[in-house]
Amino acid sequence: MDSQSSSAAGIEVIDRLQSAITMVEEARSVPLSASCVLHRGELLEILDYAKGSLPGDLRTAQEIMTSRDLILDEARATADGLIAHAREEVARMVEQTEIVSAARAEANRILTEVQNQARVEREEIESYIDSRLATLEVILNKTLDVVQRGRDKLSGVEDKHVLSQLSDLPE
Repeated sequence: MDSQSSSAAGIEVIDRLQSAITMVEEARSVPLSASCVLHRGELLEILDYAKGSLPGDLRTAQEIMTSRDLILDEARATADGLIAHAREEVARMVEQTEIVSAARAEANRILTEVQNQARVEREEIESYIDSRLATLEVILNKTLDVVQRGRDKLSGVEDKHVLSQLSDLPE
């Protein structure tokens, strides 16, 4: 039985059951009783048809329920896979967003600033060392002059120099 014919049969069963209900509602009532008079043949025909159709309808309903459960399980698995893939894609896309770009730009700016500051400080340190070395050079030159004069004095060069100046004087 295909789904269209089983659907039509299901609707026909419902229609027949509704007509049985209508028959009972419209039946002549027995005076002073809750009982009613019905046409036995018609009602039995309707109930027999419903009884014969219900097992097939129940089987079809059970197949639909089983099929539905399989479809739902498959849909859940597919949805879980799609969600996992979407999360990976979002993570990849976040890596490329403006926030990351801004963070990289800020990191580059900070790095440039630190490099410039290091260059300035290195120049200041080199200048300080150069000035200290120049001062040391002056001190060493003065010390060398003092040492040379002391050596000259010890060797009598000073006296010779004075004598040579005296001999150069006009007479």
